[in-house]
Amino acid sequence: MSNNSIVQGTLIIGRITAVFGVRGWVKLSSFTQQPEKIFAYQPWQVDKQGKDQTIEVDEWKIHGDGLVARLKGIDDRDVAREWCQLDIRVGQDALPDLQDSDYYWHQLQGLVVYNHYGDSIQRLGKVSSMLETGANDVIVVTGDAESIDRNERLIPYAKQYVTNIDLESQKIDVVWDPDF
Repeated sequence: MSNNSIVQGTLIIGRITAVFGVRGWVKLSSFTQQPEKIFAYQPWQVDKQGKDQTIEVDEWKIHGDGLVARLKGIDDRDVAREWCQLDIRVGQDALPDLQDSDYYWHQLQGLVVYNHYGDSIQRLGKVSSMLETGANDVIVVTGDAESIDRNERLIPYAKQYVTNIDLESQKIDVVWDPDF
């Protein structure tokens, strides 16, 4: 799963971006790691003019390097346009369970990062986001009022650096040179 945001117990997994054709299809931007996996999470919720609404997909397909879909009950371009520029959300309970050592990115955001480098334990800050780099993911740690400084650190999300994640205690233990 990519770096998604949480809104009122739901997770933003994509966005309806534009109309496609004249028969009510729309273009989608997927925030899931494999773009077509967005369709595995149903039903979708959107905030349309301040009201939560549930939508379902009738059909979808890969078109070029993107995704297009026809929303249930919509077969007109002008009606489809009303749904554009809305975030697609799903309940967190729609996500599959992970193994004990796996985490969704949104679970890591906001956790406090403690560094066990050398002889002391130092607070580096909080996880502000995650980056996908290809080789491995990277934790973006932003210093706060209680940390050793206000620096931002990019720590590879790899076992040799991230030694423990405790969601219950809201903390991550790392081994990282604080001057890096």
